[in-house]
Amino acid sequence: MIAVFHTGLHQWCPTKMNRMSTTTPANRHAAAPAAAPEATKVSNFLRQIIESDLEKGTYASRRWGGSPGDAAHHAAGQPDPAKIRTRFPPEPNGYLHIGHAKSICLNFGLARDYGGVCHMRFDDTNPEKEDTEYVNSILDAVQWLGFGWDANGTSHLFQASDYFDFMYRAAEYLIEAGHAYVDEQTPEQMRVNRGDFGKPGIDSPYRTRTPTDNLARFRQMRDGLYEDGAMVLRAKIDMASPNINMRDPAIYRIRRATHHNTGDKWCIYPMYTFAHPIEDALEQITHSICTLEFEDQRPFYDWLMERLCEGGLLAAPSPKQYEFARLNLSYVITSKRKLAQLVYDHKVSGWDDPRMPTIVGLRRRGYTPAALQAFAERIGVTKSDSWIDYATLEGCLREDLELKAHRGMAVLNPVKLVLTNWDELMGAGHLEPCTQPALPHPPEGVESPTRHFTIGKEVWIEREDFEEVPPKGYKRLFPGNKVRLKGGYVIECTGCNKDANGVITEVLATMVPDTKSGTPGSDSVKVKAAISWVGAANGVTVEVRMYDRLFLDAHPDAGGKDFLESLNPNSLKVVSAIVEPSLANALPGQNFQFERHGYFVADRVDHVTGSKPVFNLAVGLRDSWGK
Repeated sequence: MIAVFHTGLHQWCPTKMNRMSTTTPANRHAAAPAAAPEATKVSNFLRQIIESDLEKGTYASRRWGGSPGDAAHHAAGQPDPAKIRTRFPPEPNGYLHIGHAKSICLNFGLARDYGGVCHMRFDDTNPEKEDTEYVNSILDAVQWLGFGWDANGTSHLFQASDYFDFMYRAAEYLIEAGHAYVDEQTPEQMRVNRGDFGKPGIDSPYRTRTPTDNLARFRQMRDGLYEDGAMVLRAKIDMASPNINMRDPAIYRIRRATHHNTGDKWCIYPMYTFAHPIEDALEQITHSICTLEFEDQRPFYDWLMERLCEGGLLAAPSPKQYEFARLNLSYVITSKRKLAQLVYDHKVSGWDDPRMPTIVGLRRRGYTPAALQAFAERIGVTKSDSWIDYATLEGCLREDLELKAHRGMAVLNPVKLVLTNWDELMGAGHLEPCTQPALPHPPEGVESPTRHFTIGKEVWIEREDFEEVPPKGYKRLFPGNKVRLKGGYVIECTGCNKDANGVITEVLATMVPDTKSGTPGSDSVKVKAAISWVGAANGVTVEVRMYDRLFLDAHPDAGGKDFLESLNPNSLKVVSAIVEPSLANALPGQNFQFERHGYFVADRVDHVTGSKPVFNLAVGLRDSWGK
């Protein structure tokens, strides 16, 4: 149940569950992963900062009031049981993507590794773009990745809108202390008077109003006496500052909009740059980690912390902001606006389309929490922007699935193979049982399950496994050549049948007796190739979706390019395939390796009576992009 913060009373009240709920609440209490192996923890500048702060005892004197609160609230609490506090603070205005996954792993991982706590906080200060649909999807994504927000017997799930009362109180304090004023210039006038990098700003004609006048006008804004956009509350700092962000930034605006949490209580809302530092301070965050685009905002972050600590509203020492380079992944876009355009223009089937870089899309594609955590660790944390090759992400998935994904044989482009001497040797209608390990190389201490299937007179093979006139070096089926049906018998090709158009309808072969895999003497006949197959008697017809990268351009929206122009027209191909019986009852989300083809995941579509099971290609067995 979500808790609501009340700055005046310092107590917690439950909100209605339909405001912010998760579809899997039980996971919250078991979501925290075990610490990552020490060998995988590569040092970076953030770890060095944290280790230095711990060594110096920078935050050792902090107290924790048991919940977010002001200086008095925390002063009455106990010494903070958390050595550090980080936070993951998404705005609930869209679905999380691979860049957010990096931030989740970073913030929750650092807290885990240094005996701290990571807060799950919704930065819901913009009511026009936020929705409970996004709230629930974000909670689910964090839990699925393997992280939780319970620690020391307490939930650390918060929402910025619960702090609106305190933010308003802080704004009034700044006004009374002469650090803020109400400006009635038009947005265009403010833009012009702000100046630019070569020209200082010009003071607003309203900048010299008395605190009393400003406070009265601000309260009128709060009471709904003015139209949206009529005026804003600005911090009074320095209109000549070389950092344009310090030229009296707006901190409150009028916006009549129903908020998903506070309803119509407010018609004024804090700006993000004002709200975010306050949220961090109320929650006693020690290391506020964000991406590089917020670096220019750090001076205002520090200015605001200093003013509110001076006034005794917030506890010291205050949080510090640190910036790292955001994730730039080739063949991917992460702009929420552009991802939304792909969805609403029906370029993809939805936010969870397996070609999307959203966490729900990656999950449906077959990516695992372990693979995404390994990816976040491998790419590291730096202060400089760089591009990460998409192949790095794919490699992390292969490594995770190699020892975990059960094997199975699948024929994606089938043609029938008839063993013409089967009835003579084995008896008409006979089906010979065969077995293969589901995990050829199981992890240490894990015993591989066994797959069971049968071979009979007719089997399905890949059409590319037969050539009537073989090219040089071809080792599979052609007249006179022998191969092994994997897990079955050695066969010798004798020819093929064709239809009136010359299309091959059947491949013909004879079975070599006493060569069944795993039986004595089965290796007496030497062959140069083994091919995958599925028995015609009990093979299962399925739908297989062969996904590829969504864009042909490695940097589809760089330099102002129209990203829609580089959409890959072949990013999805749907085929009707035949798979071995062990795959027939796959559960949604189960990963498999289709031998020789790649890693696939059972899709989470609804299986109605008579419908085909669906498998999505997660990643090929090796990187073949552009080859």
